[in-house]
Amino acid sequence: MTLHAQLLPALTRARAQTDSLFELLDPAALYARPIPERHRIIFYLGHLEAFDWNLLRPALDRPAFHSSFDRLFSFGIDPGADDLPRDQPADWPSEDEVRGYNTRVRSSLEAALGAPPPSLSDQLLHVAIEHRLMHAETLAYMLHHLPFEQKAAPALSRARAGPSPENRMVEIPAGTATLGRNHREGFGWDNEFVAHRVEVPGFAIARYKVTNGDYLEFVKAGAPVPHFWTCREGAWCYHGMFEDVPLPLDWPVYVSYEQAQSYARWKGRSLATEAQFHRAAYDGDAASDGFAGGNVDFRSWDPGPVTACQPNPRGVSQMVGNGWEWTATPFAPFSGFEPFSFYPGYSANFFDGQHYVLKGGSPRTARCLLRPSFRNWFRPAYPYVYATFRLVEN
Repeated sequence: MTLHAQLLPALTRARAQTDSLFELLDPAALYARPIPERHRIIFYLGHLEAFDWNLLRPALDRPAFHSSFDRLFSFGIDPGADDLPRDQPADWPSEDEVRGYNTRVRSSLEAALGAPPPSLSDQLLHVAIEHRLMHAETLAYMLHHLPFEQKAAPALSRARAGPSPENRMVEIPAGTATLGRNHREGFGWDNEFVAHRVEVPGFAIARYKVTNGDYLEFVKAGAPVPHFWTCREGAWCYHGMFEDVPLPLDWPVYVSYEQAQSYARWKGRSLATEAQFHRAAYDGDAASDGFAGGNVDFRSWDPGPVTACQPNPRGVSQMVGNGWEWTATPFAPFSGFEPFSFYPGYSANFFDGQHYVLKGGSPRTARCLLRPSFRNWFRPAYPYVYATFRLVEN
């Protein structure tokens, strides 16, 4: 089977994943903006198809049929807190118009992809698939912040909670970390290239991610409450995707980078750098990262206990899955970085010193994005993502 033949079913599966998210919604919720820094949900309904269309149409030599929608739904936004969008629901097209556009895009692409021309590269198909799967996670945390009554909850099997475990430090010896990937290793986003080795002095890292129980002590000492916590009848709860539950003390706490840094300083410790994360997570071998059986790849809507998986060969648990991990590393290019010619702003627009690298993955992260070289990034005050952290002693 050719790579093209393998990628087309993967695109179909990715479409099914994002389609299922919109099926959860009360139609009225499409015009909601559950996160102030993001577009209304209706944008994402059109964006996923418009992105594929704008990306693949030139190589497939398909004629444009709705240029205004091609532009309207082309790019998302990432404003600072002082530059939030002010559009109103009435400023957007109707749901029927957007779905009609989507249907025509898909039918046109599917007809062309049945016998793709040589001008269609495997790289473009990889971009279409992974872009959509990244948005499957973005949409999940956006929908997470909608009122429960605007979502149809599927059958749930919530992970059992327990007490917060003792979180001992694990010694990681000095050595090298390989960051990034080489082009011969297959597809990667532009910021993943090129592979290089970094010398990392010895350090100690916490066996587990910081838990809700750990962070509760910080809140009792006067720290701000995490975004995913809510108070019900005088007791703290975790605000889940479909219900609030009594605060699970052994689940990882989801916080912003600023909150993670504050907690680390309170403990007299620090966050891991990107290179330290690699030393602790991969031990030079992608197969040792311990995500098998972990809370990743759309396995759950919410996190679970930090003790749910066996530790990796380094003795560190859940470096991949159950929540992205903030690092102390600003998002910046590797030496040899070259932007995609067809998507020059994908990474370069965020090399601004105002975004930090996250590694690992969350319950809603697709398996293909769990490769060691993949880099996620967000603003330090952004509290909505499924992001946690662990402590380091240098």
